Amino acid sequence: MKKLTAQDAETKSTDIVAENIEQLKAIFPEAFTEGKVDFEALKQLLGGAVDERDEKYGLNWHGKRRARQLALTPSTGTLRPCPEDSVDWDTTQNLMIEGDNLEVLKLLQRSYAGKVKLIYIDPPYNTGHDFVYPDDYRDNIKNYLELSGQVGGDGRKLSSNTEASGRFHTDWLNMMYPRLRLARNLLKEDGVIFISIDEVEHSNLRKVCDEIFGEETFVESVVWNKRIPKNDKGIGNIHEYILIYLKTSGWEYTFTMPKEGLDDINELVAGLKRKGIPIPEAETALRKLHEKKGYDRGVTLYNNLDENYRIWGKINVSWPNANTLGPRYDVLHPVSKKPVAVPDRGWRWKKETFDSLVDYTKTYKRFDGTYMCGQIWFDSKESTQPSLIKHLDDVDTLLLRSILSLKSDGGIEAEELLGEKNVASYPKPTSLVRTLIQSVGLQDGDIILDFFAGSGTTAHAELELNSEDGHSRRYILVQLPEPLNLDNDEQKTAAQFCDRIGKPRTLAELTKERLRRAGKKIREENPMFAGDLGFRVFKLASTNIREWDPDRDDLPKTLQESVEHLKTDRTEADILVEVLLKLGLDLTVPIERKTIAGKTVHSIGGGTLIVCLAEKISRDEIEPIAHGIAARHKELAPAGDTTVVFRDSAFTDDVAKTNLTAILVQNGFSSKRIHSL
Repeated sequence: MKKLTAQDAETKSTDIVAENIEQLKAIFPEAFTEGKVDFEALKQLLGGAVDERDEKYGLNWHGKRRARQLALTPSTGTLRPCPEDSVDWDTTQNLMIEGDNLEVLKLLQRSYAGKVKLIYIDPPYNTGHDFVYPDDYRDNIKNYLELSGQVGGDGRKLSSNTEASGRFHTDWLNMMYPRLRLARNLLKEDGVIFISIDEVEHSNLRKVCDEIFGEETFVESVVWNKRIPKNDKGIGNIHEYILIYLKTSGWEYTFTMPKEGLDDINELVAGLKRKGIPIPEAETALRKLHEKKGYDRGVTLYNNLDENYRIWGKINVSWPNANTLGPRYDVLHPVSKKPVAVPDRGWRWKKETFDSLVDYTKTYKRFDGTYMCGQIWFDSKESTQPSLIKHLDDVDTLLLRSILSLKSDGGIEAEELLGEKNVASYPKPTSLVRTLIQSVGLQDGDIILDFFAGSGTTAHAELELNSEDGHSRRYILVQLPEPLNLDNDEQKTAAQFCDRIGKPRTLAELTKERLRRAGKKIREENPMFAGDLGFRVFKLASTNIREWDPDRDDLPKTLQESVEHLKTDRTEADILVEVLLKLGLDLTVPIERKTIAGKTVHSIGGGTLIVCLAEKISRDEIEPIAHGIAARHKELAPAGDTTVVFRDSAFTDDVAKTNLTAILVQNGFSSKRIHSL
């Protein structure tokens, strides 16, 4: 039974450097000598692909090397579960994590690497105000506790990052670079990242993303018309950008978006149908809505209703190329049986195709005297060319536009939901995030990650979409519990709001409260929706494993405390979560509890992991516990190998641990997968 200490790789987040070396070794084994990389040999193997010039194209800044190293340094932290702050803890698949996103991204590497379909982030723009994400290379967990006011209580920030500072761009880039590197690891191979940004760092961010994701993975720099002018430079700036990158090149992606006005149109028509408004009057109402809203032709073309109030439009059936002629043949009118007018350039299709679209046996006469025959419309007169019938719900999307103009206001949305003005600081509208989510076509179980969660717009948008289309997408939010100060004019309203709801004055509390209220509102408006509206809350903390930190003034006390390998202020649930993280299991994986020989045994992931954290296991209890665990394992019958974890201090001595290990090995467990904490 291996005892895991704070120094063991298993108790840290993924060692990305070690993984990179193993991948390189698998591809170029001859480039390694005595376990070290032979760069001369590697250069020879790569041939002309090596760029040895001193001056190279790219973006460089002071601290870039350190920022890259920061992303590669494993975290020794953990996440502590907070069921009391959560909604539907036992059943939800959604996560809301409080903590410095750099450390959290490291901790998620084992469990979620290659599993996230879409990332959307709205990072802090480089406005010249205080930075709240300074990273301490030596001890980022301690740094985080100080930032969030959990140590020292001051919730400190760096000094103002003014434009006059020589490090104005450098500070921001050093903050973003390691987070983006870690984020890329979490994306699926066909994953996509969307990043909101303004003009100050747009060009720099583009170069950083070109380096991290690869220039060939760049999709577009979408311009978003935010409609709220910023007049600080003598011009009404009403746009921002959204950079889009793929995880890897080679994926044939088609990004789509709903046509404008579909919600209003469908709501109107549904109401007309519910009231039994006659089709002629309903069509008139539909066309008036088109005129009032000023929709483009891709919507206004669809201004007819069939007998079931399904919206349709007439599509030209003539040959599309003006320089050539299409086929010519007779098409009979459904009533007179005489040939109808042939388009000047001929028909769009061959006769066989036209015959497959027209169905005279299903001729339906409309109120205006025209006819619908399958997928072809005919006028009452043979002299009028027929048209193809196309329903709006079959063509309700178009390619994602490089310029987005959305009418909703994120600030007003947050105000209406939270009941307070200016609580959230410039949140993006849910319509923007919904558009981005819909553009990728996420399926059930796909994960959306936002590690600059702010007020929780991303999760709110995802929940709304799930309630509308019935999908079960999941989200992971990460937000720093940045302290809100009553003396700060920009934070005063938010701090007072936290006081009113009886929560600590932090930005993360606003995130959680919005999620609670958004879920409640969706449930009230969609009582038949049975989907997931909950979320599990976790908070970043130092590891549960006690590190050797002797107190020189009281060494006997230190020695006594070191007998217990785990921190005494941590719960079984805390320890279980750290085991999940370090062994790479989903944080929402089912956990079954069963009493074996008087001890609680946790079976996780269908028996992939079995954990017993009993504080004392006597020698007499060794055999019944071991056989009970073996029986439980046989009952669960997991597909792969099972890892078993015990509390190290529970055993009276090493003999007890050896005996338990031996019994488990006799029952088919691998000795390499039996650990103690």
